[in-house]
Amino acid sequence: MEKSIQIGEVTLRYAEGPANGPPLLLLHAQHMDWFSYSRVLPELSRSFHVFAVSYHGHGTSTGSAERMDAADIGADLSTFIETVAQEPVFITGNSSGALLSVWLAANRPAWIRAVLLEDPPLFTAELPRLTKTVAYRSFATCHGFLEAGMSDDFLLYWLEANRQFVINQAGENGLALLVDSIKSYRAAHPGERVELNNLPDTLRLLIRGLDVYDPHFGDAFYDGRWNENFDHAAALQRIDARTLLLHANFSYLPDGTLDGALDDADAERVLSLLRNGSYLKIDAAHVVHLDKPSEFVAIARRSFLGE
Repeated sequence: MEKSIQIGEVTLRYAEGPANGPPLLLLHAQHMDWFSYSRVLPELSRSFHVFAVSYHGHGTSTGSAERMDAADIGADLSTFIETVAQEPVFITGNSSGALLSVWLAANRPAWIRAVLLEDPPLFTAELPRLTKTVAYRSFATCHGFLEAGMSDDFLLYWLEANRQFVINQAGENGLALLVDSIKSYRAAHPGERVELNNLPDTLRLLIRGLDVYDPHFGDAFYDGRWNENFDHAAALQRIDARTLLLHANFSYLPDGTLDGALDDADAERVLSLLRNGSYLKIDAAHVVHLDKPSEFVAIARRSFLGE
């Protein structure tokens, strides 16, 4: 069951498991929400007291456009740990959630036991490097939506703006079929979030997330505001907690655009900056816990508990 906590003007929604072990905080990828961990929550809950949080602008959590940056979000997540978990946590985050994990480990060290970074876009989410990544296309979509003064149906806007991604995921006729399915679902389930259970997990949960996503979050990446007062290299150097870098697959497009979170050189740089870091390469897509759920659970247990 989804719970909520009010932190100042921000409402954070989260799922909490039974107290079967030490606290584990899960921070999802951008465009998704805490439910993206649904494939691994049952198994993780056997060994941990799980807290899966939807941070600002994702799911039904709230957050003003002025607070869509790592420092503000990190501070609110720190309050969440202190207020809800009430003891130091193990932490794992994917993509933007991994960056927030870095912020917390660097700035709230007393509250972080150990860290598992699930394919973090370290250095690649900072300008100007960001502009040569596939992720930048989504951030540009967020910026375009807001610049046009649009206020609703970001999901359909995003799918049209990123049609090649949709084709890659769902086939040549996938976009038209997907739009029809979304419209049909909304007509049959007014006021509900879009749930298209016939789609592959990653695409299904992306659509579920984009249906309620606040594009101000992506816009903050687009113009660099998200990383104000958050230098990735400097933050990594301040982390004392044991940290595992889990590196998923990546490639470079013909025009030099990075299709992935970080390349091998970036991974080497991360490890050179961490005081207590280790590395694991995995043959998996960016959202490892969706692509390889069993492997992800095993890695988390081994990394945090030594199992």
